[in-house]
Amino acid sequence: MTDAQAPATSAADVSPAKLRQVVAASAAGTVFEWYDFFVYGALASVMSAHFFAGLPDAQAFVFTLLTFAVGFIVRPIGALVFGKIGDSTGRKGAFLITITIMGLATFAIGMLPTAETIGVWAPILLVTCRVAQGFALGGEYGGAAIYVAEHAPDKGRGAATGWIQGTASVGLIGALAVVLISRAILGEEAFRAWGWRIPFLVSIGLLAISVWIRMQLEESPAFQKLKEEGNISKRAYAESFTEWRNLKIVLIALFGVMMAQGVVWYTAHFYSQFYLERILKIDSQTVNLIMITVVLVSAPLYIFFARLSDSIGRKPVMLFGMLLMLALYFPGFHFITQAGNPALDAASRNTPVVVIADPADCTFQLDLTGGAQQFSTSCDIAKGALSNAGVGYTTEAGPAGALTRIRIGDQIELEGVSAAGQTLSEIRATRAEFSDRLRAALTEAGYPSAAPGAMQNWSVAEISRVFSEKWGVIAVMVLFIVAACALYGPQAAALVELFPTRIRYTAMSLPYHVGTGWFGGLLPAIVFAINTATGSIYSGLWFPAIATAIAALVTFFFWPETKNRDIHA
Repeated sequence: MTDAQAPATSAADVSPAKLRQVVAASAAGTVFEWYDFFVYGALASVMSAHFFAGLPDAQAFVFTLLTFAVGFIVRPIGALVFGKIGDSTGRKGAFLITITIMGLATFAIGMLPTAETIGVWAPILLVTCRVAQGFALGGEYGGAAIYVAEHAPDKGRGAATGWIQGTASVGLIGALAVVLISRAILGEEAFRAWGWRIPFLVSIGLLAISVWIRMQLEESPAFQKLKEEGNISKRAYAESFTEWRNLKIVLIALFGVMMAQGVVWYTAHFYSQFYLERILKIDSQTVNLIMITVVLVSAPLYIFFARLSDSIGRKPVMLFGMLLMLALYFPGFHFITQAGNPALDAASRNTPVVVIADPADCTFQLDLTGGAQQFSTSCDIAKGALSNAGVGYTTEAGPAGALTRIRIGDQIELEGVSAAGQTLSEIRATRAEFSDRLRAALTEAGYPSAAPGAMQNWSVAEISRVFSEKWGVIAVMVLFIVAACALYGPQAAALVELFPTRIRYTAMSLPYHVGTGWFGGLLPAIVFAINTATGSIYSGLWFPAIATAIAALVTFFFWPETKNRDIHA
């Protein structure tokens, strides 16, 4: 190897051109991994019918959301495995493996037979692919963030790693764009029948490009220096999680910034999308337009807040994001309801719905065992139908053993039905028949079946109309995104600076993926289940609100300012 080709031994030796190459290559690969991971979320409602067709509708949708979350649940395992590889053998090798696993798993989802063809094996194989995706992503983020940070100059570390933070939004934009284009070309019927496979299948080409780009990279200066000095950790797990000086930092990272990042980011990007489409009944094309708009806004904001943290510090910028979102949770979603579906908001206030049920007849709607009987009682059928309709309700105790009744305002009362003892197909038929009767009663009482102003096409005039009518929704969504970007933008630099080089990959990756994977990935399903159990479309927001408040306190009192730390020491 010539002197010109020799790897840099410190960040100071890295030329601006070399740093740009490192950032571009790392970011490009990470964009691809986020695309792979997010495309499933964009297609959750479509895939529900293909892989969980044997389940009742409400349960199938929640199961689909949890299948989405399975990938998050296993992310900490991937963080441990690839963290050890990254700290023992190098950063570059670790994220070459992760990107290959992610790409192959995503392509495999596009090839899976559905439940109609192979029955229960369809959801089993789908879950297996999601596990592989989550396992790979567990090692990706830490590797890319550390690799860039260890090449970056001390006073520009936030700006350099901000590009890695922005890759999540670019990956999400890519996923939404491919879904949108496929839908537009094929039409909704063909897309739902088989076209949903296209966004997964195109990933194989992206995989080849990303692997080739990353093959051109060299090892990071910090790891190279550690290797030359013989200081590579041979006990990364023990050093990270059994020595209090390091475990303390792991716990602060988890219950501070990372717990907040999980609930804030996924509320802004995923639960809000679910809320618009599932609760407010805004048509999918309008929701896609809104999400693409706010995610496009987010891309430069990550860079802005990351650069800002180089000047004023990581901690104040991240705390600003937490506090802003904490102030927005409840008023923000109330305003979105009023602006997105004013008729539903008015009907909820003027014509309240009451479920009168024997408490013993009601179960918690997150019991996803897949059994045919678990949502067959009259209470479960009534609550499930109302939740599917996006209608909030209160509950009154009814006589023991009596069928559930639904009272809509002062004029309409609907008697429920029980499907106890029926076969699965009979239960589904009973639930469908009751949902039809309920929908007719709700319509009579003034509840809209869909939000007004559905988007008809993607012409400039139609897009302009949607923007003018849904400006209130978009404004609140942008505020959500500002909060998420302020918290997420400086985060990579802050985490890298928090941990010593010899255990950085292992110790940093675990709290990151527990925070984002468990608190964030499980958020849509948990919030939906709480809403269904309580009857309020807002009560589930207490989960992210409480988590954010705890994280803000931990960050304020215990998180050190790190922007001036020497990460090579």
